Amino acid sequence: MNTLERPLEGRVIAGVCAGLARRFGIQPLTMRVLFLLSCLLPGPQFVAYLVLWIIIPAEHRRPGVV
Repeated sequence: MNTLERPLEGRVIAGVCAGLARRFGIQPLTMRVLFLLSCLLPGPQFVAYLVLWIIIPAEHRRPGVV
């Protein structure tokens, strides 16, 4: 499995869903749809998203990669 980090490419808002999708090997669109569907249920989904935005590190640009 990959490490959990927010990618530089493919972000929509903060890259949380894209990072989670990459970590678990699924498509980012699938993760975004699952998040949106979870927002229909009662709970602190937006707070969890904000917390993940803060604690998941951003991907570092690798030297030599354009």
